[in-house]
Amino acid sequence: MVTERLSLSGDLLDSNTLGKVLDVLNHHGVGFQIRKFRVGEFSSEPSLIELFLSAPDLKIMRGALTDCQVHGATFDLDEVKLAEADMDGVLPESFYSTTNFTTHILLDDQWIEVENVEMDCGIRVWQEAGKWRAATCAMHSVRKGDRLVVGFSGVRITPLEEEQRDDQEFRFMSNDVSSERPKRRMIAHAADAIRKAKEEGKKVLFVGGPAIVHSGSAPLLAKLIADGWIDTLFAGNALAVHDIEANMLGTSLGVDLGTGSSSPHGHTHHLRAINRVRRAGSIANAVESGLITGGVMYTCVNKGVPFVLCGSIRDDGPLPDVITDNVVSQDTMRKYIGGVGVCLMVATTLHSVAVGNILPASAKTYCVDSDADTVIKLTDRGTHQAVGLVTDCEFFLTELVNSLS
Repeated sequence: MVTERLSLSGDLLDSNTLGKVLDVLNHHGVGFQIRKFRVGEFSSEPSLIELFLSAPDLKIMRGALTDCQVHGATFDLDEVKLAEADMDGVLPESFYSTTNFTTHILLDDQWIEVENVEMDCGIRVWQEAGKWRAATCAMHSVRKGDRLVVGFSGVRITPLEEEQRDDQEFRFMSNDVSSERPKRRMIAHAADAIRKAKEEGKKVLFVGGPAIVHSGSAPLLAKLIADGWIDTLFAGNALAVHDIEANMLGTSLGVDLGTGSSSPHGHTHHLRAINRVRRAGSIANAVESGLITGGVMYTCVNKGVPFVLCGSIRDDGPLPDVITDNVVSQDTMRKYIGGVGVCLMVATTLHSVAVGNILPASAKTYCVDSDADTVIKLTDRGTHQAVGLVTDCEFFLTELVNSLS
C-alpha cells in the first residue's frame, strides 16, 4: 500500500473539478480521504482541497495522479537526488535538512522510510542485501563517499497532526502552555500513555534534573524505575551526584532532606560523594561494593535500566560515568532513542532541549517544569509535540506514581 497527497486549487465546485478528480481516482481504484477543504468566500477567491490517497502500488498511484493533472491537481512523485560526500564531517552543499517527523524518500519506484528520524540532520542512503535503506545522519557522522539526499524532490514527511491522529486529547494538550490547566487530568493522561506504550512494546524515557533530588522526590522516581515503568534514564552529573549524596549522607546540596536544615560543612557533601565513587571506579562498582545502598542510580543498576549522564562545563568531579565529550554524549543518547513511545522531561531545561533535538515527533513528550519558559524553549526549538505541565516535580511524580499504582 502506498500513500500520497494531492492538492486542488481554483473553482472546484461550480466547474465540478472536484467531482471529475474523484471519478478519476475511483476509476483507478485509488482510495481517498478529504483532509482539508477551504471554500473561497468570493468569486475571485479560489477554493482549496487536500486529499490523502492510498493505492495498492506505485504504478496505480502514478496512473491516477497523471490523469488528475489535466484537472489542475498538483503532487510530487519525482525521485530523490543523491550526492556523495567529498570529505568527512561535511554534508553536500545542497543537502536535505531533516525534520523530526516521520519521513520517506522515493527511490527506484519505492517509498523508503527514513530510520532514526531526527531534526537537523542529513539523510544517508545505502544498499543492504539488494535493498535500499535510509537513515538520518548527523553532520559529524558523515564519511567521505556517503550518498546523501540533496534538494527537496522525492522527500515526504508526515505532519504532526497525522503523527498524533490516534489521540485527539494529546493534540489538544500540546497546543498551549499555561499554569492554569487541569494538572491531575494531564498527569493521568501521561500515565495512560505510559501504559499504552508498554503494552505496545515501546520504551519510556525519563529525562531528569537535580531538583528531583533537592525536593525529596528521588524515592518516587526510584519507585517508577523499580516498578518497571521507566526503561532509560537521561540526566546530567548533578542528578546522579545529589542522588548518591542523599544516600550516603542524607543531604542534597548540603541540606538535610529530613529536616530541611543545612548540615555543618554540608557544602562539601556532594564532593565527598563524588570522590568516593571515583575511587570505586563507577556507579555500578559503588553499588556492588555496598557503597551506594539506595536511590535512583542504585535502582537503575539493580534493575539493569541503562542511564546516560551527559556532562557540562560546570560539573564538579565529575562522576566517572559522566560523558564529558558533547558529541559522544549526543551519539550515546541516540543509541537509546529508537523505540521510545513516551518521553518524560522533568525539571531540566538544557537536557530537555538536547533530548528534544534528537527525539522523533511520534514520541509523546511531556515536559514538566515550574517555569513555563522551559516548555516554550523546547517547542520553539522544534519539539512541537511536547505537552507542557507548569508545576513542581514533586507534585508531578507523586500524582504519576499514584496513577500508575
